[in-house]
Amino acid sequence: MTAVQSAHRISDEAEALAVAAELAAQFAEEAAGRDAGRQLPYEQVGALAASGLLALGVPREHGGIDARTETLAEVFRLLADGDPSIAQIPHSHYTFLEVLRYQGTSAQQEFFYSEVLAGRRFANAQSERGTKTIDIDATTLTEQGGDFVVDGRKFYSTGALFADWIAVRATLPGTTTPTGKPAKAVAYLPRTAAGLSIVDDWDGMGQKTTASGTVTLDAVRVPAFHVVPFSPIFDAPTTYGSQAQILHAAIDAGIAAAALNEGVRSARRARPYFEAGVTDAVDDPLLIQLAGEAAVSVRSATALLREGARSIDAARRDLTEQSAAVASIDAAAAKVAAARASLEASSVLFELGGTRSASETSNLSRYWRDARTHTLHDPTRWKIQHIGRWTLSGTVPPRHGLL
Repeated sequence: MTAVQSAHRISDEAEALAVAAELAAQFAEEAAGRDAGRQLPYEQVGALAASGLLALGVPREHGGIDARTETLAEVFRLLADGDPSIAQIPHSHYTFLEVLRYQGTSAQQEFFYSEVLAGRRFANAQSERGTKTIDIDATTLTEQGGDFVVDGRKFYSTGALFADWIAVRATLPGTTTPTGKPAKAVAYLPRTAAGLSIVDDWDGMGQKTTASGTVTLDAVRVPAFHVVPFSPIFDAPTTYGSQAQILHAAIDAGIAAAALNEGVRSARRARPYFEAGVTDAVDDPLLIQLAGEAAVSVRSATALLREGARSIDAARRDLTEQSAAVASIDAAAAKVAAARASLEASSVLFELGGTRSASETSNLSRYWRDARTHTLHDPTRWKIQHIGRWTLSGTVPPRHGLL
């Protein structure tokens, strides 16, 4: 595990947004080169941890500012505008800190939140291949001598190579939930735990530098103090799933904004099409139409992102089945709009820039590749189904962490 950093303590949400904007601008400077060479952003992730942005969700009673979801979503949107891979890395950090908020004991919260305030980084090991339902994890967490042993293999473990703590979701053998499903818990493992190995084998066409590789767990011992129940989160209404989804939407919205801005810059340098009869490409009426349509999509996605985040904040203040359902539906709408905007803007930028924009040297394809890769998270086609059922009949969406 890395030495404890002297992470900056952010005092309020205004400072958080200012720090995020400054870091995003720095991350953007060499984002194209990192993508082209699949160069992992160790230095940049270190700067992110040292900035204090990873501690925004720490409750006030534990020394944090407990930032609103609206602010957190904007931080993620800004970071994704700079480099979507870097913005993706802390997603699971925040998601698994929410597990502590809902299910951690006071002592566990005190310990892990102090780690976060010191600059420690958390990453996930939850996804598995071959399973057909999120109710099943082949990875097991077996009690042994008062503590536990973890065995299994996880994939798409975003950010694990950069982390100090790995949050491993696993099944508790022989234990079931009140509905008869296998019970799960999260084991928080030090990155250096014996039997834990991480391989950077992520070869995605987009988000190339997230280090979303494979985590193997071979009889890894974990103290009972580092194990937190997971299944009970879904026994009652929460904002656990909606917050995770709104942060995904924020990443897509950031990609969309960055792609549109790149398209505008490219259009200003582009050669006008001869039939337009104009001197500058930006005066081509058909190009103007394309830019306007893309701008509406991006602005709509950003507006829905903020609306969804505000709904989550409202639900956190007054949590009921109704308020949690509204938060989930609003987050789903934001995710659909942001996914569409990111794909549209990252495609339109080539029409705005013309043939020159397709050069490998400029590497503008990274916007579309990042958008297409990230939007595969939690398919929007199913979100639209839940939105439609809610709209037509008021059907409350399911509680499974992906809404």
